[in-house]
Amino acid sequence: MFYRLLLLFTVVPFIELTILLEIGQYIGVLSTLLIIILTGIVGAALARMQGFTVLQRIRQDIQMGRMPTDPLIDGLFILSAALLLLTPGFLTDLVGFFLLSPFGRNFLRRRVREYIQKKVTINKSTFTSQNYYSDHDLNS
Repeated sequence: MFYRLLLLFTVVPFIELTILLEIGQYIGVLSTLLIIILTGIVGAALARMQGFTVLQRIRQDIQMGRMPTDPLIDGLFILSAALLLLTPGFLTDLVGFFLLSPFGRNFLRRRVREYIQKKVTINKSTFTSQNYYSDHDLNS
């Protein structure tokens, strides 16, 4: 986990800086800065709107007595998207807009569900086998 975070906090900024410098040389510094500011403003506005929509979905699910798992996962993606869009850079903006898009959230939500399902199944089988052995030892 430490190495992943180290890579995240060293490699991603290096890539972002390289992209910013290249684009700045190609279209100019002022244009690059305006694009960064514009994507931050647009991203924050979109995240805010979608965040309110997710809050309404959470309230509806709770009122209907359902666990709001999908809206909570969407809320996490929208929060992550907002943070990425407020971070200066083109790569983080692309990932942020992907997270704001319904396609991106649906795609990732399925992956998160599969991951959680796999973890729960593995932990459940481990828990069951541990209970079997401990119960078996007690009965001997």
